[in-house]
Amino acid sequence: MAQASQINAVELSCPIKVEHDRKRRQFTVRLNGSHDRAVLLYEYIGKKTVDLQHTEVPDAYRGRGIAKHLAKAAMDFVVEEDLKAHLTCWYIQKFVKENPQPQYLERVFH
Repeated sequence: MAQASQINAVELSCPIKVEHDRKRRQFTVRLNGSHDRAVLLYEYIGKKTVDLQHTEVPDAYRGRGIAKHLAKAAMDFVVEEDLKAHLTCWYIQKFVKENPQPQYLERVFH
């Protein structure tokens, strides 16, 4: 079952809604109600360990903070589920470095 959380958008009057599809192991943001989507993919690599593998935002939507919302949703999921995370994706590595919250840092494999 998809779980959604709303986060205020950088854009005016257009909130970014991050959806979590546990079955497909991905976080997504629909862009302008179209078929375009930003996505963050992950895989379980152990019973309580996930690999946050890849974040992709279509070129036309880059620079708007969308990947940041995906990364936050993924790291919050890791915290809420009490998981450990391996950060294969360079963007999520950058996000954690720029947002060094203890609850994130203690769950990341270095």
